[in-house]
Amino acid sequence: MPGKSGQIFIFVFFLLLIASLSLAEKGRIYGRIYTDRGDVLEGPIRWDKNEASWDDVIDGNKERTRAHKKSRRKYGDRNTKFVIFGVTVFEEGGWGGSTSQSGIAFGHVKKFTPESDDEVELLLKSGEKVYLHSGSTDFGPGIREIIIETEDEGELELDWDDIDYIEFMDGGDVDSDFGKRIYGTVTTSRAGEFTGWICWDMDEMFDKDIIDGSEKRRKRKIKFSRIAKIERISSQASMITKKDGKKLRLDDSNDVDSGNRGIIVSDLKMGRVVVKWDEFEQLELKEPPADAYPEYGDFDGGRRIYGDVYDEDGEQYTGFIRWDDDEEFTWELLDGTCRGVEFDIPFEHIKSIEKLSRRSGRVTLNDGRQFRLRNSNDINDENKGIFVMTDDDDDDEVFLDWEDFDRVEFRRK
Repeated sequence: MPGKSGQIFIFVFFLLLIASLSLAEKGRIYGRIYTDRGDVLEGPIRWDKNEASWDDVIDGNKERTRAHKKSRRKYGDRNTKFVIFGVTVFEEGGWGGSTSQSGIAFGHVKKFTPESDDEVELLLKSGEKVYLHSGSTDFGPGIREIIIETEDEGELELDWDDIDYIEFMDGGDVDSDFGKRIYGTVTTSRAGEFTGWICWDMDEMFDKDIIDGSEKRRKRKIKFSRIAKIERISSQASMITKKDGKKLRLDDSNDVDSGNRGIIVSDLKMGRVVVKWDEFEQLELKEPPADAYPEYGDFDGGRRIYGDVYDEDGEQYTGFIRWDDDEEFTWELLDGTCRGVEFDIPFEHIKSIEKLSRRSGRVTLNDGRQFRLRNSNDINDENKGIFVMTDDDDDDEVFLDWEDFDRVEFRRK
């Protein structure tokens, strides 16, 4: 039997082991970065400051793919061409411009290859290749940071030009110096509550990240790990309730006033919402449930969108769908707003979409939640067209505009 000193050593070792395990989390972006100098760096990755988990989204612009087949319009007497100042901006369901805003969760990506300063090639798990062009700070020289935590060298920051390519993989439970991911419930003034992973002010997403401000003209910096609740009390200030019960009124910082760029809430069964300061009421921080963690294996690389489309006359068209003349795969995002809150919902989470008016539609998720969305061409009469490549004839693609469209019910083929 070990002596007293040996027992103390074993006890301390056991406590340290528990502490180290408690810092490890699932769901972190993990991979090997191959540099232009021939180095291979492996570990968890923090991307552009606010992406570090598999459900976080790479934003950009993608080329709109067009069908090689001529589309058949259901209503032949509708206008098919609009000309403004001699320039055709709309014809047969297509608006001017060859690119569209897009985004894809990191979890769907197998390999990431920079093609230039403003283009990246994504090899998805499905084998499909997607090319995104600059439209955000997520790639190109404007990216805010790329940090990898290696086992041997610790934390390394890379520039865009340093990267040859990246291979993503399942890293299992990751012990990160950044800390644990922030989880909680955001209450809004009009749209209700949203629970999920939090990114505060579009930047802070780990419990070691800091919220700062001034208390009676004295500068304060508080780690999220010490915070229980954040409440907006005006356009210029917030009330911070710490876990020990102490309350602090903070101002003079974009973390706690109207300069806040938005609070992102990520939900594995819905996608993400962005709550602006004017709609924000409070954030209550919580411990995440076990099933809230995204895992690399949860993402399949996507598949083509498929389902049953109904027109206003009740006629049904079944087949592969191209929504708004650009979204073709289940990883792609449908966006819109509901009572001042911005939504980005992957099609894989959507059960159905129903037109409610020229300006809005009802989106029903697979888990039964419903949202009336508006203020986006995905969900109003600016929609560039719903195209269905019918099962009856591979050469027959039906086109419906928003006026003709009634509803769609998505399903697997």
